[in-house]
Amino acid sequence: MTLANLRQSVSDWIFRARVPEVAPVTLVQRRIFILPTRQGYVFAFTLMLLLIASINYTLSLGFLLTFLLAAMGGVAMLHTWRNLAHLKLRPGRSDPVFAGEMARFGVSVETPSRARFAVAMRRRGDEAEVVDVETGNLAGVHLTVPARRRGRLDCGRVEIFTRYPVGFFHAWSYFDFGQSVIVYPRPDPLAGLPPMHSRNESEEGIPIPGDDEFNLLRPYRPGDPPRQIAWKALARGQDLLTKEFNATASSELWLDWEQTRANDAEARLSALAHWVMESERLGQSYGLRLPGTSIAPGRGDAHRAHCLEALALFGDPRPQ
Repeated sequence: MTLANLRQSVSDWIFRARVPEVAPVTLVQRRIFILPTRQGYVFAFTLMLLLIASINYTLSLGFLLTFLLAAMGGVAMLHTWRNLAHLKLRPGRSDPVFAGEMARFGVSVETPSRARFAVAMRRRGDEAEVVDVETGNLAGVHLTVPARRRGRLDCGRVEIFTRYPVGFFHAWSYFDFGQSVIVYPRPDPLAGLPPMHSRNESEEGIPIPGDDEFNLLRPYRPGDPPRQIAWKALARGQDLLTKEFNATASSELWLDWEQTRANDAEARLSALAHWVMESERLGQSYGLRLPGTSIAPGRGDAHRAHCLEALALFGDPRPQ
């Protein structure tokens, strides 16, 4: 174990909190810690030199200056501590994202009395987000975290700190609301359109994307099959276009794990995520079949989120 890990383990043990904490969290006196910064230590060392020189040479003005600066340092420490005291924290909105995007954990800050300045928050190892809080207003802070893989992304413990007004002291506290976001699999555009034979053959057909009848020309999108590109139109000097066809099939579409062509599970999930997005874009009712899971056909934002969440949590991946 490295020294940094040991220091972090000791910090986690000392500042451990009951997780998840119940909102709102108020930063009362026992939750706020304060220590001098590097500039604060330099300031204290300077005061000590001034005091020694004043004693050695019996300088009245030296004593006056030393004690005046020491009093200013004490006032600065009090103001730094008060800049965090009695702030109320609540969890904010945290929306699902796709793998490869940036997840945003929202936190609301409220001050019951006076304005607060340069209040910062950060997760361990991340850049801090700084905000000023006006009296009686809510200030929103969004902590951005890269969502590298599908599953559940936990926010973890967050440090709130300030060095206002002069930077001689670092006052901080911790909170953990147990926030998490669902990270969907990254859609794979190379999967193309959902296969036609995955539709329910027992129902009466309607026009849907397929290979039977030409429908329209639309702008090319990465991942479109080369056989559907309008090469003649391109030769005539037009932009790169893709031919879209219709087929006649039932009103319900089943997106089936077995219909994906990839052997890797993550690639299958990415293909299914793309099919979910395409089916929703086309306004098609669709269902989802995964090993051990089946979601009945439907459509709309709630149904799409349900299907994507099932893909994100397939196999119960470890939290990030």
